[in-house]
Amino acid sequence: MVFIKTYEEPPLNKKEILRYIGSNQDQDTIQLVEECISKVKSVIKYKVCYCELCVSINNGLCDFGVFKVTSSNLAKNLKGCKQVIVFGATLGIELDRIVAKHSKLSPTKALIFQGIGAERTESLCNVFCEEIAKEFGVSLRPRFSPGYGDLPLETQRQIFSVLDCERKIGITLNDSLLMSPTKSVTAFIGLEDDSNLEV
Repeated sequence: MVFIKTYEEPPLNKKEILRYIGSNQDQDTIQLVEECISKVKSVIKYKVCYCELCVSINNGLCDFGVFKVTSSNLAKNLKGCKQVIVFGATLGIELDRIVAKHSKLSPTKALIFQGIGAERTESLCNVFCEEIAKEFGVSLRPRFSPGYGDLPLETQRQIFSVLDCERKIGITLNDSLLMSPTKSVTAFIGLEDDSNLEV
């Protein structure tokens, strides 16, 4: 079963935005960042769809029941886990439109909007993971996304098939395996099996 969560604005970290755009914290830049934040605040939609799957690991093969993936890096990340959360998260398409518009009008603002999108996406994922940890009463392994390490980007197709991302939260996947809206993420999160922990 696939679940959907929507969120109000997650906590904002302006220092992270400045880090993403590679800027120091001079007052002019901070003011411009604040202006850009105000412009996109009302158009960003924070949405996540997810499901819980069982997982078994055999060497580098990760078997989730509905699909299998060969990745030694993901297998290492999920070692000892019996359940995993697979999720997709997005900020919606309006931010992409604003970035596209300002890429011609003001490349500096376009860069800032990109930085805001990166920080907002990360913050959304963090809030979702914190909520999942509380909901399941477990610790979580670090998020692991297709294209990272030796996890094939092709894994996006299996994730999209299971989650029905387009219908659930409006994320599409093109032939090059790129997502739209661009500020979207898919990932696996291993649920710690407390029975395997030493007392």
